[in-house]
Amino acid sequence: MKKVSVITGRGVPLRRSDVDTDQIIPAEWLKRVERTGFEKGLFSTWRDDRNFVLNDERYSGASILVAGPSFGVGSSREHAVWAIQQGGFDAVIAPSFSDIFRNNCTKNGLVPVTLSEAVVARIWDAIESDPTCEITIDMHGLSVEIPSTGIAERFDMDTATQERFIQGLDDIGITMSKADAISAFESTRPSWLASR
Repeated sequence: MKKVSVITGRGVPLRRSDVDTDQIIPAEWLKRVERTGFEKGLFSTWRDDRNFVLNDERYSGASILVAGPSFGVGSSREHAVWAIQQGGFDAVIAPSFSDIFRNNCTKNGLVPVTLSEAVVARIWDAIESDPTCEITIDMHGLSVEIPSTGIAERFDMDTATQERFIQGLDDIGITMSKADAISAFESTRPSWLASR
């Protein structure tokens, strides 16, 4: 997992609520054995509509998805997070997330930022008024800013998850950071336990 200190990028206003994981990446994409190429399936059903926001050239290259409440509901699939990341996004801002989706985000390096519906609506308006405006997410200060509009808001994240992003540690990385303590513990175990 890469370290995340500050994310600065343009946003995409996904004015939809209750976006489920099947809408993010349809089930037929789950048959892939590779862990790459999922960007082609990202919102693939909706992309058939030429008016869908991700088909709007003004938002090409944006790296922050700004969505409505209850983002990532539905079945648990890491593929949804992979698709969003491989689609070029580093963070998702929404008023709320499914717990499973949020957990999958934090374990795969996609930053889930929870802001109130009123603030998300202000961000949507700002992006739609000026698709070039930059959003900055600061993981140290747990803040979101759009300097050109005066939007500056803090968001909540538990310290362990915040450090996971800042240090760039997935579950294996967290375990490996305790390698010395694990070795010390193992060296003190009775030999009859070591063979089991």
